[in-house]
Amino acid sequence: MRLTRLKRIVLSLILAFLVSGVQAQPNSLTGYARNYIGVLLQGDHEYSIIQNTLNLNVEQSKDRVAFKVNPYIYQYPNEDMEIGLREAYLDMYFNSVDLRIGKQQIIWGKADGVFITDIVSPKDLSEFLLRDFDEIRMGVTSVKADYYIGDNTFEIVWLPEFTPTVMPPEGSIWRPKYSFPVQPVFDHSREKVTPSLENSEFFAKFSALTSLVDFEIMAGYAFDDDPTMHVVKSINPATHQLTGLTVYPEHHRLTIGGGSFSTTLGPFVLRGEGAYYNGKYFNSTDPKLPESVVEKNYLHYLVGLDYTLWDIHLSSQFIQQAILDYNPLIEKDEYDNMGTFLASRDFLNETLNLQLFIYYGFNNNDALIRPKVTYDLADGFELLFGANIFTGSAGWFGQYDNNDMVYSKIKYSF
Repeated sequence: MRLTRLKRIVLSLILAFLVSGVQAQPNSLTGYARNYIGVLLQGDHEYSIIQNTLNLNVEQSKDRVAFKVNPYIYQYPNEDMEIGLREAYLDMYFNSVDLRIGKQQIIWGKADGVFITDIVSPKDLSEFLLRDFDEIRMGVTSVKADYYIGDNTFEIVWLPEFTPTVMPPEGSIWRPKYSFPVQPVFDHSREKVTPSLENSEFFAKFSALTSLVDFEIMAGYAFDDDPTMHVVKSINPATHQLTGLTVYPEHHRLTIGGGSFSTTLGPFVLRGEGAYYNGKYFNSTDPKLPESVVEKNYLHYLVGLDYTLWDIHLSSQFIQQAILDYNPLIEKDEYDNMGTFLASRDFLNETLNLQLFIYYGFNNNDALIRPKVTYDLADGFELLFGANIFTGSAGWFGQYDNNDMVYSKIKYSF
């Protein structure tokens, strides 16, 4: 959220107060400063990003209470600073129950690089999937209660207000490319979900740690973080020709159930995760539909395998999204298949790390390839060099085929 000058001043004063208040208390203030520069590989090699970041974590605990505040600042050349709070919550500890109230990131599931049951915290896709995941995953104002029964945990989450996915702004190279027969007019009058008790979101999860398998079972009653694009056509009654389109983004209620597991099979770690969505909306080309959308139930699941070979950590995942009771007029494929691959190894007494992460979309033969090198130059001082290579001409990754980039991050953590 870009803030007015007054809000920036107020938040800066609060930040200064927090920092000064913990100076005398060691280990209660951590964070990092980072410079991040990306350069596009095509055209005139323009900068895809120039960003300076300050991220702070202020934490204190005493007896049965604790708190955490995580303010951050993104500074871009010739733009207003972006100042916000990623987390700001209070913890209260009881005999068998922990209670956390406030703005917090909630992480569920066992998938790497994808969101299946990890749906409580919405996503910030301002830079597609290129940010670190603790920056993609947004904090939400919520009440979370964890009840412990031996090695098992029952967790309940209440979100009093809906928070949608943050999409890239107009003009961004990461703005999704929509395909319409004519230039549409976007009407956002239906997009806002009015904050109310009726529009609250609820989630629950049971997790167990056993000698054979770790597993989670979850359920949710929530709004779809990504809006459905309702399309209303304007037709010339004399010629029956299409004269215009009005697009109404709208968030719909979903009922969700799913779970995840991981277990060891000899030298392998087998992981699985899946979710069933009731009430998901999809765009359709059926001319009988007044707003070009149809409601269907939907599955999203993965199977993953982890293995270490010659000190190289290897991981692969197969992910599928399936629309149940499919109709060929739905614009999305009945089955959308994707795979991921990770290879990572440390060198030089774990000061140098080489990593390769790949997303591959089987339906459109598109991919995102992410090699990176991380070097710990000194205690707390890290150098990172990497690339983001998009391949294909269509699909989730292929739409960004012109956005190949190399980047560097210089980061000091304290």
